[in-house]
Amino acid sequence: MNPALALAGLIRERRPDSEILFVGANRGLEKRLIETAGWPFRAVEVSSFHRSLAPGEIRHNLISLRNFVRSPGEARALLEEFPAGLVIGTGGYASYPVIRAAAKLGIPTAIHESNAIPGLTTRLLEKHASLIMVGFEECRKNYRQPEKVLVTGTPVRGDFFRLTRQEAKQKLGMDDGRPLIVSFWGSLGATEMNRQIARFMALEARNGVPFHHVHGAGAMGCRHMAEYLDSAGIDLSRAPGLEVREYIQDMGVMMRAADLAICRAGASTISELTALGVPAIIVPSPNVTHNHQESNARVLSDAGGAVMLLEKDSSGQRLYDAARDILNDAGCRRRMSAAMSALGTIDAAEKIYTAVMSLRGGGQK
Repeated sequence: MNPALALAGLIRERRPDSEILFVGANRGLEKRLIETAGWPFRAVEVSSFHRSLAPGEIRHNLISLRNFVRSPGEARALLEEFPAGLVIGTGGYASYPVIRAAAKLGIPTAIHESNAIPGLTTRLLEKHASLIMVGFEECRKNYRQPEKVLVTGTPVRGDFFRLTRQEAKQKLGMDDGRPLIVSFWGSLGATEMNRQIARFMALEARNGVPFHHVHGAGAMGCRHMAEYLDSAGIDLSRAPGLEVREYIQDMGVMMRAADLAICRAGASTISELTALGVPAIIVPSPNVTHNHQESNARVLSDAGGAVMLLEKDSSGQRLYDAARDILNDAGCRRRMSAAMSALGTIDAAEKIYTAVMSLRGGGQK
């Protein structure tokens, strides 16, 4: 959603007369996020296929098959109602029928793929799209038609850049010289990784809290963090500088101030780390399609911007040891930050805008 929203905002800013319509699944996060942001939204009924023969999964797959058959007609009808001059896909199953219908109608199309390994939708659409935009040069090798691929980076929200690092630290009241660690595992959290952070924080407390540390435990994870912290033998009320939140609402300020991030390797997180030049310890989620998070993380670790730990090899002690080694070595931090920044693209939204406008047909929408 971040690339789509960033691009839509830039198009509206540069071409106020443009008409923009978002299309997505009727279920899930995108509808709520898009409508909350004030953009018009239309749904195309699409859903995933599950690899299971359980009765509930078979029913789900039958519904998905019905949607797969019906969605091309829905997409074509939508495009006849909204005669677009350009159609852009940024991932998700709904991109497939809309991009395919647009290509058949002769409308220019583009895809932005945030992950290092292209998802199923991008792979299916590669031969139909006019242009494919990716985050890193290393991604080009994963496409059968590399001549269609343009490296643009992935847009990051503007509020991540409004303050300098020192200004962000001052705003958070964390400018006493201690480095800041920001850790998070996603909107829901991750049970085992939250347990590891509890043990990590216990080690920080035993060593005199050498770092500021804010952890976003996620909606489900936050319910159990008190139990995990108690099992690890730590009382946060007696450890000023260590904090657990359900969500990190001021993420732009927090990431700007961070000296080290401990996190998963989702596409948006990777784009934020590289744009801001934040060193990271990354534990990619093992529960994603095509193990794409490990591929994302490996791009950063191979460049020297991150330390990657597989979840099966990770522990509170290993995370703590890695963080201590990075934060106690100013030269290491500078090298990792420079390596991250070298991969980042601050003007990604501008590059995407320029690329897609060059494809644009005669329509205004």
